[in-house]
Amino acid sequence: MVKENIGIIYGGKSAEHSVSLLTAKSIINAIDKEKYNVFPIFISLNGAWAKGEKITSEVKDQKELVFSNFDNDISGLLFEEGKKFDIVFPVLHGPNGEDGTIQGLLEIMDIAYVGNNVLSSATGMDKVVMKQLFAAYDLPQLPYSHFIEYSWKNNKEKIIKNINSTLEYPVFVKPANLGSSVGISRCNNEAELINGIEEALKFDKKIVVEQGAINAKEIEVAVLGYNEIKTTNPGEIVNISTTEFYDYETKYTDGQSRMDIPAPIDTTLYPIFREMAARAFRAISGSGLVRADFFYTKKGEIFINEVNTMPGFTPFSMFPSLWANMNVSYPEIIEELFNLAKERYEDRKNLLTEE
Repeated sequence: MVKENIGIIYGGKSAEHSVSLLTAKSIINAIDKEKYNVFPIFISLNGAWAKGEKITSEVKDQKELVFSNFDNDISGLLFEEGKKFDIVFPVLHGPNGEDGTIQGLLEIMDIAYVGNNVLSSATGMDKVVMKQLFAAYDLPQLPYSHFIEYSWKNNKEKIIKNINSTLEYPVFVKPANLGSSVGISRCNNEAELINGIEEALKFDKKIVVEQGAINAKEIEVAVLGYNEIKTTNPGEIVNISTTEFYDYETKYTDGQSRMDIPAPIDTTLYPIFREMAARAFRAISGSGLVRADFFYTKKGEIFINEVNTMPGFTPFSMFPSLWANMNVSYPEIIEELFNLAKERYEDRKNLLTEE
C-alpha cells in the first residue's frame, strides 16, 4: 500500500500559538504511521515557516515540534520531493490560521486540507459575523453589542451608554476574532467594562460585548460533516476552579475544569441541542469539524454561544471526548476528517473553471 503524505501545520502568529502546539502533538501521535507519512510544519510567532523530518515515533513533548530551520519560500514547505502533500491538516487556532487565511493559501496551492474552507473559517472566527448568520438561521442568542476600535476612541461615552441601556450586568467583553478565552473579561459594572474593553483591544480591533448567562450550564456538541452532518450527544463543561468563568488558564490546566459526558440534563433535550448544532454548522457553511457551544439556563432556555471551527485536540479537549462517548475513537475521528477533506477537494475539482 502506498502511503499518503500528510502535512501538519501548527504554531502560527496568534495568541493561541501554544494551544496549537498541544493540539498538533496529540494529532500527530494519533495518526496511523503505517498508513500515512506525517510531516510537521511549524510556523513561529513571527510567521516564519520550518518543516521537520518525517515523524515515525511518538512525540513526547511539544517542544520537539519547535524548529528553527526557517525557509523564506512558503510554497516549498507544502511539498515533499517535488510532490504536493496528499492532505494538509492546519492545526492552527486564532488569526492567521483559523480565520480562512491558511485555507486560502491551500486553495491556491490546490491541496486537499482538513477542516472548514475559507468562508466558513472566516465567519466562524469573527464572532460578529457568526452571530449575524446565527440570527439568519433563527438560532436563539443572548443580547450583545459590537463596535470597532475607531468608534471606541471617538464615541466612548455613546458606546458605554448603549451597553448600559441594552445589556444587563454582568457582561462579557471579547475580542471578535480570538478563541480559547484569550482577552475575555467578565465585567460587573461600568468601570470593569471600560477596563475589559481596553484589555480586549490589545488583541483585536473589533469588540463584542455579550450579556452574561449567569449560572447557566455550558453545553457543547461536536460536529463532523460536509454534505452529510453527524453530531454527538451534548456534554457539559463544569468550571471547578476559583475563576468566575471558563478562562484560558482553566481550559488548558488539568484539574481546573471537569467534562461531564454525556451532559447531566434531561435527555429529551439532546436532540434539540444536536439539531441546533447542525443548524449552526449549516449557518457558517461548515465542512470538516465544528464544536458548537451553548448556554442552558435555569429557566430552561437554550442560547447558542459560538462555534469553534478548529476545536482543540489536547488531552483535556471536549471534542474528541464527545465522540468517544459515541464510540468513535480519536484515530477514527482523524480518519474521518481525512476522508471529508478528500471529498470536498474532489467536489471542488469537478467544478467548471472555464466555459
